[in-house]
Amino acid sequence: MLENKKFCASCKTNITNIKGSAEFDCPNCGEKKIIRCFKCRELGTKYICSKCEFTGPN
Repeated sequence: MLENKKFCASCKTNITNIKGSAEFDCPNCGEKKIIRCFKCRELGTKYICSKCEFTGPN
């Protein structure tokens, strides 16, 4: 059975089935999904897009 695990782009925590997490397209290139855990979203921890190297949040 395949598991579709998702990891936070900032802290690399497995966020599969964790409330408060978010998944969205990169605001710059729109090609890669950015996945964020609740804790990193609340703290405003930076993330980097693996495709275009966009850094957020900001």
